[in-house]
Amino acid sequence: MTMAAVMESPAGTRAWPEASRLAGVELVSDMRAAETAWRGLERANRFCTPYQRFDLLNHWQRRVGEREGIRPFIVIGYDRDRQPLLLLPLGVTRKHGIRIAKFLGGKHATFNMALWDKDFAAGAAAADLEALLSAIRAHALADVLALTRQPRRWIDQPNPFALLPGQLSANDCPLLNMAPGAPPASRISNSFRRRLKGKERKLQSLPGYGYRLATSDAEIKRLLDWFFTIKPQRMAAQKLPDVFADPGIEDFIRDACLTPIAGGHAIDIHALQCDDEVIAIFAGVADGQRFSMMFNTYTLSGNAKYSPGLILMRDIIDHYAARGFTSLDLGIGSDDYKRLFCKDDEPIFDSFVPLTLRGRIAAHGLSGLTHAKRTIKHTPALMQMAQRLRGVLQQSP
Repeated sequence: MTMAAVMESPAGTRAWPEASRLAGVELVSDMRAAETAWRGLERANRFCTPYQRFDLLNHWQRRVGEREGIRPFIVIGYDRDRQPLLLLPLGVTRKHGIRIAKFLGGKHATFNMALWDKDFAAGAAAADLEALLSAIRAHALADVLALTRQPRRWIDQPNPFALLPGQLSANDCPLLNMAPGAPPASRISNSFRRRLKGKERKLQSLPGYGYRLATSDAEIKRLLDWFFTIKPQRMAAQKLPDVFADPGIEDFIRDACLTPIAGGHAIDIHALQCDDEVIAIFAGVADGQRFSMMFNTYTLSGNAKYSPGLILMRDIIDHYAARGFTSLDLGIGSDDYKRLFCKDDEPIFDSFVPLTLRGRIAAHGLSGLTHAKRTIKHTPALMQMAQRLRGVLQQSP
């Protein structure tokens, strides 16, 4: 169902900036109603991250978003020939009386972006964003846009939303850049490779040992059954909340991992395994240029002491480098193992855009909260204090 009629320029609104190349904006509340425009922007001259694929977010909204009371808020911008130029995949939720529009996908999407026609994005200017925001404001269906975890650039081009007022996100995202055709040592040093080879010799004696990218439904289901058995035990041992236990999350992940797309699945699973056990898995999204990790875990058996997660990460890096990928990230957060592979950071930012008077207060509060989180995470003493407090709260009855 369409939430708002198409707003056309110049007759639709006197506030429409004349310099904008957008001729109309449509707000849609039904995922299927947006599917044709959405898939078109994924295929033709695309500029988007794999986290905003229809096949991924449709599963998330159906399994998770609906349970959380999130209503799709899909914003589609068109040119004068009614060809889509951009699609903003948002959902609206209400908190403390404030209607907040956020990117669909929740915490399981490392990066958030609109889907853009690449040529339009390359020349996008303030007038285009002003036209987009004017159309959204005109219908007052949300009070504030909370546009978090946006990359300033994606692959080789700036993100047009970086023109909006913004701030650094609370967390960083470690990144590995890979030059096509470069020697393996440019990705992982020879000394580190030798150390991993030494550890791997212990695993290579296991019958059936090897690295695989899961392709069949049976293999994918087996690996996921193992993951959803082992991961909760690992989270509990680390005294961390199990985000995979939230309602709908397991169903979402299973659906996405089993959904075929060109070149693989909506979520791909890489594994180290032998005849007797799964040893480690890493799962993530890929788009032909970037692999981005979403979740991982490794065995509880004695084979864990041979660093199977690091060995698997080496295999994944080499797998994608051989296919011409130019970058790889291991998700939000600066865990020590990520820095063994990723020496750079993907700059990511948040924008909190008020749409109503009430939204101005909400935008200010959300901005301040994000700034405080970043300060804590980047101040070791404050981070240690926060971790101790979390441990005390988890132990409280």
